[in-house]
Amino acid sequence: MEVKIGVRDIAGQVVLESESSPDDVAKDVREAVTSGSVLELTDEKGRLIMVPGSLIGYVEIGPQIERRVGFGTV
Repeated sequence: MEVKIGVRDIAGQVVLESESSPDDVAKDVREAVTSGSVLELTDEKGRLIMVPGSLIGYVEIGPQIERRVGFGTV
């Protein structure tokens, strides 16, 4: 699933593909924002992404988007 995290005062966003369930990610985000702790998520390649909960502007949790390569037919 795709997770997008908007960080305050930064134009870009953190985007990662996670194997965690949407409910688990939402729970972790709520906890980090409420307590001001660090949100720690692991992407599908095993990399650890850390964002301070106090700086999270928004989080989008959605299905993984297939990226197709090639030419379409009409």
